[in-house]
Amino acid sequence: MKIRKHLQLIHDMEFHNVSERRLNLEQVHDRIVRFMSLDPHANYNFMIGTDCQVHAGHTTMITGVVIQREGKGAWACYRQVVIPRELKSIKEKLSLETSYSEEVALFFGGERRAQMEDIVLPFIYKGASFEAYIDVDAGTDPAVSKTAAYVAEMVLRVEAMGMKARLKPEAIVASSYANRHSKKPYRFAANDAVEK
Repeated sequence: MKIRKHLQLIHDMEFHNVSERRLNLEQVHDRIVRFMSLDPHANYNFMIGTDCQVHAGHTTMITGVVIQREGKGAWACYRQVVIPRELKSIKEKLSLETSYSEEVALFFGGERRAQMEDIVLPFIYKGASFEAYIDVDAGTDPAVSKTAAYVAEMVLRVEAMGMKARLKPEAIVASSYANRHSKKPYRFAANDAVEK
């Protein structure tokens, strides 16, 4: 009898960027606070977005976390989730992308978000600002985008979390940063499969 191997869901909370690997969410928050503290007079956009790419036998989801100092650079990282099947439904893809962004955004609510806002608060009247967004990888024009039918639902979900939703073409974290990292298929190791 042949034993079939099935791939497992790979869903960790390890974040990476070009200079650091395996950051947990607390470390990501620390890096963001450190980056903002270097210039508390600036305008900041805190953005989270997820993009998925279907590969043979699996789907890769990349969630990007970016703190942008307008006109003066950014700090960014991403995490990867590997779903052991090829997602076919546009609605399922968009819903999961939004869910993974929301999952990360939940960590940055409450005290952590207040800590980021407090950095710029003394300088608000001098032009400093802080905005928080979840980028939804969807367009609003039904003639161009198959995701248009689901936009309203995703926007309501994001707004229910107290964040602003950005859609294409403004959804740069989902459609550009995360998209760049989702292109490569995941290389499964022998221990990523379980016998069934």
